[in-house]
Amino acid sequence: MPHDTKHWMRFRRDGRVGFGLLEADQVVVHDGDLFGERSPTGERLPADAVEWLTPCRPSKFICIWNNFHAAAAKQGLAVPAEPLYLIKGANAYCAHGQPIRVPASYDGRVVYEGELGVVIGRRCSNVAPDEAAQCIFGYTCVNDVTAIEIIGRDASFAQWTRAKSFDTFGVFGPVVATGIDPTGLSVRTLVGGRERQNFPVADMIFAPAQLVSLISRDMTLEPGDLIACGTSVGVLPMKAGNVVEVSIEGVGTLRNDYRQA
Repeated sequence: MPHDTKHWMRFRRDGRVGFGLLEADQVVVHDGDLFGERSPTGERLPADAVEWLTPCRPSKFICIWNNFHAAAAKQGLAVPAEPLYLIKGANAYCAHGQPIRVPASYDGRVVYEGELGVVIGRRCSNVAPDEAAQCIFGYTCVNDVTAIEIIGRDASFAQWTRAKSFDTFGVFGPVVATGIDPTGLSVRTLVGGRERQNFPVADMIFAPAQLVSLISRDMTLEPGDLIACGTSVGVLPMKAGNVVEVSIEGVGTLRNDYRQA
């Protein structure tokens, strides 16, 4: 891991929400703006003494579909000519350590999807491909949870937004890692300690900077916005009681349990 890699996190303690750098087992508290001017306050907190929050609050949580060659080949899907995506509702946001809740209104299969998340660092619209990387603040781990049977339940309308926007279905964290190149990394998902996914980021059809450039042609991206880059093979249903971990070297491990509300 490069020496200039930094891990930024958000937390709550004694009713106060803050942010800082995670260094070993401590949080170096900062004030200011995570995506602008910021400085350390001099306060350090034990990481196990705070409540972990999502490392940012996106105005948009954009989920990419069919973005890995291996998954497209296995499912018999054509390679898309442009990114295919949807947006999760903000009610779905769920942090590291928080439970993913079994929906009360749906009793079908719910699947995990381990993914790399791209966090936008500055406002960008119609950004050129060679400038898009400069708009990326850092990277995080994502579990793009999906109520899979809802998507095609009505033949007249594919319900992607509903299937992916139940409360707690937008899981990401534990940190935003800056100063890393994700190209040579892999996304690994464990369920109950058993590896279910392990796929290379390099297999993406549209790489992170390409996604930023192409999506910014459609909509303005704001600091803190999150692009979940899509998943690959190994997606399976979760069962209540499962602990799901999404790990990316240099970023960390996002860990949540799936439980009844």
